[in-house]
Amino acid sequence: MRRLSKSRLMAYRQCERRLWLELHRPALRADNAASMAAFAAGHQVGDLARSLYDPHGTGALLDPHTEGFDAALARSLALLDSGRPIFEAGFAAGGAMAFADILLPVSGQGPRRWRMVEVKSSTSVKDYHRDDAAIQARVALDAGVALEGIALAHIDSSWVYPGGGDYRGLLVEQDLTQEAFGRGHEVAAWVAGARAVAASIDEPDIKPGKHCASPFDCGFVAHCASGMPQAEFPVAWLPQLRSKAARQCVDDGALDMRDIPDALLNDRQLRVKQHTMSGQAYFDAAGAAADLAPHPLPGYFLDFETIAFAVPVWSGTRPFQMIPFQFSVHRLDREGELEHAAFLDISGDDPSHAFAIRLIEACGEHGPVFVYNAGFEKSRIKELAERLPPLHDALLAINARVVDLLPVARERYYHPSQEGSWSIKKVLPAVAPDLRYDDLDGVQDGGAAMQAYLEAIAAGTAPARKRAIETQLLAYCELDTLAMVRLWRYFSGT
Repeated sequence: MRRLSKSRLMAYRQCERRLWLELHRPALRADNAASMAAFAAGHQVGDLARSLYDPHGTGALLDPHTEGFDAALARSLALLDSGRPIFEAGFAAGGAMAFADILLPVSGQGPRRWRMVEVKSSTSVKDYHRDDAAIQARVALDAGVALEGIALAHIDSSWVYPGGGDYRGLLVEQDLTQEAFGRGHEVAAWVAGARAVAASIDEPDIKPGKHCASPFDCGFVAHCASGMPQAEFPVAWLPQLRSKAARQCVDDGALDMRDIPDALLNDRQLRVKQHTMSGQAYFDAAGAAADLAPHPLPGYFLDFETIAFAVPVWSGTRPFQMIPFQFSVHRLDREGELEHAAFLDISGDDPSHAFAIRLIEACGEHGPVFVYNAGFEKSRIKELAERLPPLHDALLAINARVVDLLPVARERYYHPSQEGSWSIKKVLPAVAPDLRYDDLDGVQDGGAAMQAYLEAIAAGTAPARKRAIETQLLAYCELDTLAMVRLWRYFSGT
């Protein structure tokens, strides 16, 4: 009888087709960068949790991938007599198999009892975590584990790292015992359903939809989409299609934006539809120039790159807090002369103080500071001001000068090549086709910038590789602000 792991059962809960593909055609799976980053964060938090729950290092760690699943299952049962914390203890029963993150002995008189803790790198308990706990509890109980309770430990996003390797308080628990123990019949039904899917010789006929990204991004999206009819003007290009009537059209099978009646669209969606179908760009030149007229030169064009750690590495920072490690600033004067300043710290030390000092210098004291999506840069500057009291006023003075180019682009410009997006990487090729992100070497988007930074600060990265990464990061961030300069010139008519 095929034993289905917890991850397979969770795949079944998301989509029967996903489970079938994972079992029968796993080579088709292609996880995106965000999924890979989430996996890495999960492993990091799991490793840290072991030291928090077993500070004296007395526990036993199993690794089914090296010792084999059957051996790990047998050793897990044997360790139940040890009274030691057990990490990745595995149990099998009823056609399912699950490995517990943490299994802790419960002190007291009588037969040995255990408490299970599942560790997640999220900042709250999600619905799928509850399913996860229900599976863990059911399999362990059916395997004969004297399980007294189960809790989920997740990250406290308000916790601030004090430094010195002291991570006490990073994780908080929520007890799920009563709920998880009461869902045994549901779990049994999931196992039966998943086994039926696994035994099928035919791939389930389930069309792509919202479930492809909930609760996880599915690595089989490209495969499933390849078999679907391809619309000439995909409905997905209509921005923020949230009205109930319009969404009902999509749920009823609308694939092309022509299948959505104009009356169900707002002004921006209708503009996208009309100009996509006509192939003609929309540009309200007078409106764009009027939007920018109150902000005369000299002006500064600013962009940040940031990194966020699930487990903070620098004192005074929070989990998942976005810490800027790089900026680019282009200064455009009244005569049209352009100057460039940049900052990048790939030493691995906290870049915050040096970043803030250089940012204040680069932005001067007067003139608009143009950004693209002001909420991001302003939030980072505000956080720096809170962390660095001596620089508080100077940093907030920059925020007071920020002017957002994104609303101007959204309201005044649209090119069919944007495909419903106003990302600067979509707008720039239409306005300035000579500037291309895909011409850059290595780093071509924000996700790649984060990965490059992590590689640069990692122990063992060769100096030559580190210098290459530095060059790539500087070129990428500089293109972001140069793109803003070109957009400003286009929108202002200069």
